[in-house]
Amino acid sequence: MITKEEVLKFQDDWGNGIISMSNTFKNGGDILAEAKAFISTLYAYETELVLFKPTLAADTQFRLDKVAALSYFVGGNSDYSEDSGFAIKGWNAVRWENAGVKIMEDCAICMGNYFFCMENEEDLKVEYTIVLKKIDGKLKMILHDSHLPYQK
Repeated sequence: MITKEEVLKFQDDWGNGIISMSNTFKNGGDILAEAKAFISTLYAYETELVLFKPTLAADTQFRLDKVAALSYFVGGNSDYSEDSGFAIKGWNAVRWENAGVKIMEDCAICMGNYFFCMENEEDLKVEYTIVLKKIDGKLKMILHDSHLPYQK
C-alpha cells in the first residue's frame, strides 16, 4: 500500500531533481549522467510503458522511452529539435499544489498545479496529472501529463 506521505516525498524528490539538474548545468557538471539517473530513479521505463506528455512538447507530444524523456529534460537531441532542455532552464524551486491524491493499493493518482520558480521571474504555473506505481518498494511514475493552463 502507498501512503500519502510517500507521494508527497516523491513529489519533493522530483522537484529537487529538477532544481539539481538546473544547478548542475549552470555549474558545468555532468548533466547527462544526472538526468539519466533522475529518469531511472523516478520513471518506470525499465519495467513498463511510461506515458509522458511533457509541458513544452508540441511537435513530438508524447515521450514513451528514456531517450525521448532525456531529450526533453536536457535537450541536444536532433531527433527532438523542439527540446531546449526543460530541466536546465535555471529553476531554483518547484512547488506542488495537489488538487487531489487518490491511492489504490500499489498506485497513486495525483492532479493539480506545480509551479516552477526562477529568480527575478514570474513563476511558471503548470497543470499536471501523474500516476505513481510502487515497483520493488519504490514509487515510480508510469503516467506524467503536464501542460500549460488554458488561455482565454
